[in-house]
Amino acid sequence: MINAIVAAAPGGPEVLVSTAVEKPQPGPGQLLIKVAATGVNFIETYQRQGIYNVPFPFTPGDEAAGTVEGLGEGVENFAVGDRVATAEGYSAYAEYMVVDAVKALPVPDGLDLDAAAALPLQGMTAHYLVNSSFHVQPGQTALVHAGAGGVGLLLIQLLKAKGAQVITTVSTDAKAELAASAGADHVIRYSGFDRQARELTSGAGVDVVYDGVGRDTFDGSLASLRIRGSLVLFGAASGPVPPVDPQRLNAGGSLFLTRPTLKHHLLNPQERLWRSSEVFAAALEGTLSVRIGATYPLASAADAHRALEGRATTGKVLLIP
Repeated sequence: MINAIVAAAPGGPEVLVSTAVEKPQPGPGQLLIKVAATGVNFIETYQRQGIYNVPFPFTPGDEAAGTVEGLGEGVENFAVGDRVATAEGYSAYAEYMVVDAVKALPVPDGLDLDAAAALPLQGMTAHYLVNSSFHVQPGQTALVHAGAGGVGLLLIQLLKAKGAQVITTVSTDAKAELAASAGADHVIRYSGFDRQARELTSGAGVDVVYDGVGRDTFDGSLASLRIRGSLVLFGAASGPVPPVDPQRLNAGGSLFLTRPTLKHHLLNPQERLWRSSEVFAAALEGTLSVRIGATYPLASAADAHRALEGRATTGKVLLIP
């Protein structure tokens, strides 16, 4: 038996209970991972509440890093003892988990497993945002919402590495310091951010807005864009955006709107390896700083959810078995 977090039914954080369960076994093409650290992500709060359809009893978690302890039939490209991470595992709020071998990401020697657990989902999200959703060029200006969040801090650094100017929004002085330390050129508050973005670009507007907030920032994000600018809406921390009349894009200056998600940017092992190896290499080299804002014992998963939902966290939140 192993310890895992199990929600017997939908509800608040209190439904996340440490429970003794059978140790999982890898099926064909799968790896058994002894978990070193698990990434906590906002989507899991929606799953826990029943907003997203998941089967109960439910053990959350897709993202983790650890060591391969068992191989399913047909696995040839990994060995027992290999260090791996994933953003596409199963029931990662546990001491052991399984992952399809094609979705496992090799962790380079020298990279701490806590850092490796903090990077797959948010790091590869930041990677596809700057390389695929909008291919950032030197000298362009980007507006990043929630610059002190897990994706925001990584996104700022990747944008600066590409030679972009970065404006970012935050809600507190402490978060402003974090965003500035990540390299943001201008750190502003949410109130009137569209007006400030235009002032900072001599009235032209920004080339791209990366918006993971959603409903509360959407209108202002559109209003911040230059002619033919792009709004990349990749999350909805404040709630989903209401239906949009395409005529608004015309009226705003022939704007582009896209709503990407990570799974559509990890379509095969080659794409996973491209994104993860670049992100891991940057972290190992020190050109990408990974902020782990808080760690909680596995049994305290409910507290981690409370902190996340209360917007009391910065950077990445991890559970440690």
